[in-house]
Formats: sequence, structure tokens, C-alpha cells
Amino acid sequence: MTVDDVVDIARATLWLIVKVSAPMLIVSLLVGLIISIFQTITSIHEQTLTFVPKLLSIFLVLVLCGSWIINNLIGYTTELFSNFSLYVK
Repeated sequence: MTVDDVVDIARATLWLIVKVSAPMLIVSLLVGLIISIFQTITSIHEQTLTFVPKLLSIFLVLVLCGSWIINNLIGYTTELFSNFSLYVK
């Protein structure tokens, strides 16, 4: 296994992490932005107000995108394990 192989595996792994976590991060960012705009408009300065809506929105995204996330993770793991003999050389 060469250094290039390790770099390729690390690059693919990091890209998978970004791709899988992006829906939850984007939804959390949008919900936080909407709630902060609401707090600015209404002059409510409660720090804990964003926690429950973000938690619920991330849970909803996990319910909606969970199968896609699992399929990506399983596909990548299968690809790694099927090419394991190439990596051991």
C-alpha cells in the first residue's frame, strides 16, 4: 500500500463525511438563522430558544435522509472491504 493509496482513502473518507453530514448541518444552520432573525425582531434574547427547534429539525432530517446516509456508509464500507486485498500488498 503506497502513500497515494492512503491519501486517496483519506480523501474519499473525508468527502463521505462531508456529504453525509451536510443535510443535517444545513438544516441546523437555516433553523438557527431563522430563529435568530425572529429573536432580533421580537427582542427576545434567550440563548436556549434555538436548542429544541434545532434538535427537532435534525431529528426530522435523520428520519427523512437516514436511509440515504446508511446506504452511502454501507456502500463505502463494502468498497473498502472488497478492495482490502489490494491494500494489504
